[in-house]
Amino acid sequence: MNFNEKSAFMEEQARLDEFNRKLEAGEKIEPKDWMPERFRKQLIRMMSQHAHSEIVGMLPEGNWITRAPSLRRKLILLAKVQDEAGHGLYLYSGTETLGVSREQLIEDLHSGRAKYANIFNYPTLTWADIPIIGWLVDGAAIVNQTMLAKSSYGPYARANLRICKEESFHKKQGYEAVALLANGTPEQKKMVQDAVDRWWWPTLMMFGPHDSNSPNSSELINWKVKTKTNDELRQSFVDRTVEEAHAVGLTIPDPDLKFNEEIGHWDFGPIDFDELYRVVNGDGPCNKERLDARRSAWDNGAWVRDAASEYARKQKLRTIKAS
Repeated sequence: MNFNEKSAFMEEQARLDEFNRKLEAGEKIEPKDWMPERFRKQLIRMMSQHAHSEIVGMLPEGNWITRAPSLRRKLILLAKVQDEAGHGLYLYSGTETLGVSREQLIEDLHSGRAKYANIFNYPTLTWADIPIIGWLVDGAAIVNQTMLAKSSYGPYARANLRICKEESFHKKQGYEAVALLANGTPEQKKMVQDAVDRWWWPTLMMFGPHDSNSPNSSELINWKVKTKTNDELRQSFVDRTVEEAHAVGLTIPDPDLKFNEEIGHWDFGPIDFDELYRVVNGDGPCNKERLDARRSAWDNGAWVRDAASEYARKQKLRTIKAS
């Protein structure tokens, strides 16, 4: 190793030492800070998947805006879908701080290279699916995002702080509507129980594979991007949600579900992770429909982006002339 190589190696090691010191001290890594390339790429993968999930997640609920059973429910659903759009924009902005363009992120989604949460590839068959998404899916998201609000990467942590505040309303609204249906007419009770039966297992899949099969969790935990494992998050969700189901008289569709007195947690049955992998890789009930909808929205909105770019260009010229 010559002098220049040795000097470059020592400089790189000093940067790595400072990066690790910040992590150990609980400090945030900010966009202008040095970071390992692998750290940056893992964040881009994780944050973009989160952003895509928020945007694609508008679709199954948006399907029911015109068919909501009352004006109140329509207004709640409109606000919720709008919130999800905002969450996606926060997260795209946060991901851009890592040196990747939004256009590239969206192209990765539209081409199928990027992934998004498995749960949004399932259809919303009845109105009961909408409050169940609010209760189960947003409830699972809160468990995960509360952890991510403590992420070691500053922009991601701050985005999740705001997202969690809004998601907490989504879950409360969903659970309130679930409780009304569960205590309503026999037809309403049957409809909401059917929705629980269909959404329970895909929701548990949202947390990802078991820790022993997760290719990324240990690395993300070492970097303090995550502070809990997939299985720890899933267990936390099950523990709180089973009690909520029992409180409104709903049954969890798991014959193996039972409370384990020794460990103080609910034991639950095996998850079909083959289904998770199929759906995530594009073979779910609505994968093609979801991506077709996103591509169509992007193409149909081209004139808006062009108009905004032209307006910005003219404003810049006016500023230059005025100065």
